[in-house]
Order: sequence, then structure tokens, then C-alpha cells
Amino acid sequence: MTQSLAPAPVLHTPSPSRTRRALRAVAIVSCVPYLSLKIAWVAGSHVGIPEDSGLLDHRVSMAVVNSVSVLLDSAVIVLALVLTRPWGLRVPAWLLAFPVWVATGLLTPIMAGFPLQLVVRAFGGSTRTSAGGEAFLDEWVFGVVYSGFIAQGISLGALFALYARDRWGHLWRGLVWELPVGVIGAAQRVSAVAAGILALFPLTVHVLWACGATAGLSEGRVSERTGDFYALETVYALFLLAAVTGGCMLAFRLGRALPVKVPLALAWVGSGAVTCWGGWLSLASLGGPDDIADRATPLMSLTYAGQMIVGILVATVGAYFLAERSAVKRST
Repeated sequence: MTQSLAPAPVLHTPSPSRTRRALRAVAIVSCVPYLSLKIAWVAGSHVGIPEDSGLLDHRVSMAVVNSVSVLLDSAVIVLALVLTRPWGLRVPAWLLAFPVWVATGLLTPIMAGFPLQLVVRAFGGSTRTSAGGEAFLDEWVFGVVYSGFIAQGISLGALFALYARDRWGHLWRGLVWELPVGVIGAAQRVSAVAAGILALFPLTVHVLWACGATAGLSEGRVSERTGDFYALETVYALFLLAAVTGGCMLAFRLGRALPVKVPLALAWVGSGAVTCWGGWLSLASLGGPDDIADRATPLMSLTYAGQMIVGILVATVGAYFLAERSAVKRST
């Protein structure tokens, strides 16, 4: 969703309110635990990593992945500043929308999945281990890191909602049935339908894996399935449904009595989640683990690629919708 948007007129750029300053502080401080751990691991530290963890068998690839993770999480700090400083209102829409969409896509499944994993564990679900049964990471690492991610997601999401309301809120006012004819064209309807059809494959696979099926999973993935695995597969399926639902609602003006921001939010969050996590899982599968049992199978790779395509199609529908409404607002 990176099309250029016409900003609402801004007559002045006041200093951020106390609420926004507090949210900015939370976003920045919540990055510290994750960044500290990742930087320590890049430097060669084993803090939080058991001696028998499989992570220690791939030191070079681990250093590369951790370096990328540091860059991604550092972007949260930059976004928090952009969303709360007066000069942030002058940042081009595409330059801001894309990284926020990526951040939404990466953080929202964690915000939904980690609490669900805790519930599963509370009712006796097993925890994360590697294929051989060893601990993957010390348990405290997940609590510290994911708690930080949830704090980042809440604070950054609130900051962006306030920022977007000030700058672009006029683009999603009103109800779905009030949308003028022509806001979404035939090509976007085709994109929404294609997304719905293509989503059937990854959705079915994720549902089957969430229900206990092992078809298409690597041997290593089968042996390391835990309550966490089933919870995440359920989350992936739900975000696929959210993406397709939001895209179709925008394209065909479904849910006519709903505010426009409802299908737009579904499309934004859903498309970001399935695209970014599909991309992340695809990237992880290209790491080339030494043990062939741990390598992604063709079905796993097709599933991740399929959900990426679905997310991109839905994002295209949402981007076109915002661009068209922006053009309409400029002409009126």
C-alpha cells in the first residue's frame, strides 16, 4: 500500500502531545532487549542460547540473520521519531507507508500469536524445542523478546493511527455504501478475486497443519511440532482470511453498513502479515541447513510463496483504493 496519498491540509506542526511522547518512549525502550540480544549474538555471545542448541551449528548464517534483525528493529526507532516529530508530516507518503506496513505485518502476528501460545501452554501444550529434543533457546528469551515486540506493536500502532488520522483521515471517512462508484475499477476487482482463489491453497495447508496433518512438512518440522506450532499455524490462517475479506469488501463494497476503515484495516493488517511472514519464512527456508530433514519441502515453499502473492494482491487493491480516494478529494 505505497501509492501516494494526498495529505490533509496542515496549517501548523505543533509539538507532540504528552500521550504521543509517552508512546514514543515505550516504542524506543521496548526495542532495547531485542537489539541487545541480537548485537550480543552477532558479537559471538551465547547468552540465552543453550550449549546444545542447533543455532550454534550455523554461526555464519546466524550472524547474517541477526544483523538483518538488528536493522529491522532499529527501523522501529526511526518510525517512532517520524510519527512524532513535526518534520515527520513532510515525509513522502510512500516512504512512510511501506515500512509501517512491513512493521505491521511482522509485529501483528506476534501480538496475536504469543498470547495464544501462552494460553496453549497453560492448558498443557508443549514448548519450543529443536528437532532432536534440545532446547532451542532459553525460555526467558521468548518472554523478554516477544513482550518487547508486543509493546512495540501497540505503541507504534497507536502512533501511526494518530498520525494517519491527522494526515489522511479524510480518505476513510464514511460508510462502505457511501463510496462513490468508480473508486475501485475492474482490474482491482480481478485482483481481489484472484487473491481469494489463490488464498485457498495456503489457507488449506495452514489449516491442515494446525489440525495435526503432517503432509508436506519436513521431517525436522514434524518432529519439532509443539503447541506453539499449532498456535502459529492457526494465526497464519486467520490473517489470510482477514486479508482476503478486507480486499473483497473494498473491491465489491461488501458490508455496506460498516465504516470504510474496517475493510481497509483488514486489508492493511492482513496483507502485511501474510506477505511479510511468507517472505520471512521463505527467506529462512533458503538458509540451506546441513541436515536435509530440516530443509523446507516444495509444499512448504509453495505455501509461503502463495501467501506472499495473496498479500501483494490485496495490498494492491488497498493502495489503489487510497490513491483513487485521494484523487477524488483533490478534485472536490
